[in-house]
Amino acid sequence: MYRDGIVARKGAFSPEWADRLREDIETAFEEARSRPDGAVGRGPNRYYVEIHPEQMRGFVDLVDHPWVRQVCTGVLGEDYEIVELGFDVPFAGAVNQPWHRDFPAPEETKRDRRLTSLAFNLTAVDTEEDMGPFEVAPGTQFDDGSQFEHEMFPDKSVYGRYEELAVRKYPQRGDVSARSALTIHRGTRNLSQKSRPVLVLGVDAPGAGNAEHHDMAVTKQYWERLPERVKAHLHCPVVDELTPITQKHTIEGLVMGEA
Repeated sequence: MYRDGIVARKGAFSPEWADRLREDIETAFEEARSRPDGAVGRGPNRYYVEIHPEQMRGFVDLVDHPWVRQVCTGVLGEDYEIVELGFDVPFAGAVNQPWHRDFPAPEETKRDRRLTSLAFNLTAVDTEEDMGPFEVAPGTQFDDGSQFEHEMFPDKSVYGRYEELAVRKYPQRGDVSARSALTIHRGTRNLSQKSRPVLVLGVDAPGAGNAEHHDMAVTKQYWERLPERVKAHLHCPVVDELTPITQKHTIEGLVMGEA
């Protein structure tokens, strides 16, 4: 992770598990699109939706997977916190996103080169070349972002470096990856007529502060059924009834819309 900014485990889950994930994503997306601000645009024909753990049948399978726990502990420490669950869907006609990181580098990373957050990604389909695969520039998680627009978007004049470093990823159903959200990356043009839904799990080191940007919650009944090992890392509110999440229209969403 400290060398490349991204790691992966192939075949962590079965294809059938990933198929159930796709069903849950499609259900959640339909619900989100039915109300104002249920989904936020991340560029033309590309959307992001945040969900609650109960909307994903395999949530416990994911967060309690040995590899996921090992990566979280190894990078973020024993007291890591699960702060975000959502999915990104590029549809037919989605274009190249600008190269970016997901948020400005925190002081701990700038000063001490310490990573304080991780983003896990799980594809719900078998990725093919024409579906707009994810593209990442390995080793860029520590790039100085002080001159980036909003400290997130490198100027187009330096795109050549990222394009030289770029590696396209073609995950299959059941694969899981973990990356620093600071590693420069982008979604690419979807030339197919298929969507490419990808689940996103965000995890923080204690004090990283990303939880304040998200509204994940669980009901009391769901909380009571969770394994203690999962509860220890899930610090979200426990409520009587879930409220659908209203997506926050961040700077990222606005800039992506110009892509």
